[in-house]
Amino acid sequence: MTTVTLIRGDGVGPELAAAAVTVIEAAAVDITWEEAVAGQEALEKEGTPLPPRVLDSIRKNRVALKGPITTPIGSGFRSVNVALRRELNLYANLRPARSMAGIKTPFKEIDLVVVRENTEDLYAGIEHRVGPDAAESIKIITRQASEKIVRFAFDYARKHNRSKVTAVHKANILKLSDGLFLEVARQVAGDYPEIEFEDRIVDNMSMQLVQKPQNYDVLVMPNLYGDILSDICAGLVGGLGVAPGANIGEELALFEPVHGSAPKYAGKNRVNPTAMILSAALMLDHLGEGEAASRVRKATEAVIREGKRVTYDLGGTAGTAEMAAAIADHLKQL
Repeated sequence: MTTVTLIRGDGVGPELAAAAVTVIEAAAVDITWEEAVAGQEALEKEGTPLPPRVLDSIRKNRVALKGPITTPIGSGFRSVNVALRRELNLYANLRPARSMAGIKTPFKEIDLVVVRENTEDLYAGIEHRVGPDAAESIKIITRQASEKIVRFAFDYARKHNRSKVTAVHKANILKLSDGLFLEVARQVAGDYPEIEFEDRIVDNMSMQLVQKPQNYDVLVMPNLYGDILSDICAGLVGGLGVAPGANIGEELALFEPVHGSAPKYAGKNRVNPTAMILSAALMLDHLGEGEAASRVRKATEAVIREGKRVTYDLGGTAGTAEMAAAIADHLKQL
């Protein structure tokens, strides 16, 4: 039996977490959930959105599944998501984007994986005011973190029979910071001669993704570019509601959908659970339950393809719980 830390999150997070638990139980995977409260509820009760016991639980269990947590804009506490990644050294953010039949989008046959460095760049949060009318943010790029993330991307490509890795940067302008990232990427690529390597400037990469995304496979990049381009990739396949995510370190891993907490929909049983369920499938892969993960994906894709018991954004009238139940039903048939 495997114990997994379950963080239900804010807004629609608890409904999505319940949907994922329903599906995993239908997949007959032997998991025990250890619940930990983070986000707004923890802030109100304990004065911090990320109590130490949450980190302790993840360190003990080594794996966590998390619903979305609200991040205030412009003021208030810093992102719990960023803090979790930094405190637990979850240096690799994995964001697959794959087309599914039944989802309306002008793009077909998309199968991309964004590998985003998770711990530094502008997201290190080193910033300060310069008088009343200016502010500075410091961009940190290190050789060590760059090598770890690029090697992660190539190892992922090798393990999953991917043929190409593309490093994304802005080294034409940021010659020292992004220049270092590109230098390291080129060096690491030499250790993987069977995998094609190329690099793209980030603005050109953005255009390439909406013109000919089928030309790309695994994309690796620093933190900020990864945040932006992974959302573009999600848009190609139907939006954030179907985009899973994983944050992986050397010893710990946390799995979560990449969309927000949508507080206006909280408790209304309306939000698409696909991203949360597919994030749980990534977790099953990580736990060595590859067969169960494959069944979860097939059942999810079958429900979306049929288009009957799906949420409003997919053209249906089902609620969050009803769509999860439909996926669970398909799992039992499989």
